[in-house]
Amino acid sequence: MSQKHLPALRHYAEYAVARGLLACLSCLPPVWASNLGGWVARTIGPHLPVSHVADMNLGLAMPKLDEAARKRIVRDVWDNLGRTIGEFCHLSRLKQDTPSGPGWSIDGAPVLEAIREENRPVIFFSGHIGNWEMLPPVVARYGLPFASFYRAAGNPLIDRLIRRLRIRAMGEDVPMFAKGAKGARQALRHLAHGHHLGILGDQKMNDGIECRFFNLPAMTASAAATFAHRYDCPIVTGRIVRLGPARLHLEVGRVLRPDPRAPRQDEIGALTQQLNDQMEEWIREIPGSWLWLHRRWPKALYARQKR
Repeated sequence: MSQKHLPALRHYAEYAVARGLLACLSCLPPVWASNLGGWVARTIGPHLPVSHVADMNLGLAMPKLDEAARKRIVRDVWDNLGRTIGEFCHLSRLKQDTPSGPGWSIDGAPVLEAIREENRPVIFFSGHIGNWEMLPPVVARYGLPFASFYRAAGNPLIDRLIRRLRIRAMGEDVPMFAKGAKGARQALRHLAHGHHLGILGDQKMNDGIECRFFNLPAMTASAAATFAHRYDCPIVTGRIVRLGPARLHLEVGRVLRPDPRAPRQDEIGALTQQLNDQMEEWIREIPGSWLWLHRRWPKALYARQKR
């Protein structure tokens, strides 16, 4: 067999495994799928090398935590991630305001209704908190479906599978822009045509701008503030809070509006800092709900921590 055929065969094999796992999870009730995903992730995840990154992040951001507290949070991070994966194929079937068990609810619906009546492009801002995959479907139920940025999976077959699941959860086909310069240009055109955009702005971006995050310098994506300033559109903040297995709650947060009279760079910096502050407030409230597994701060801070 030639070497050029190996990547394609590997992609098909990975796709078959992913498709089979999703089929199994789909056959389970949502609560069972969530519980299974949480159990697998919190059993295996804390022993993986990436959990050391989470521990270092917690040491930087919350230095008063002792080792036992950090371990509990890392375990909660994995539990939440596993549940998010387990619930992914069930999102389109979750019902609103169920009295108990799986479903979703919302706090701040009047804000979304008022924003919809403005009939202008809107940017929705959140982070990898709770089951972040539930944010687009809930907002779409209020007549505000939004496109979003995403990091494409290395396997194009799995990437297509993930995109189909997201579209099914949303209930309609909306664009998804790959991260990078091309995706940014496409997102700008999307807003220019009066459509809406969602941004998860909690990860490090080396070509972003420096802001404070947990009172530490952090290179931060400024896309939400830049786009909002350019098109004079509101930024609606929100997070998904996990109330139980496959039981999810959207909290609509503050609405930030750019000041068109302020100098452009100053306003972009101020808005980006406000978004970081909101993200930090959410994380401090429920530390285990955030994905602490990536290196959010400058390398020098990690190197200093190791000494």
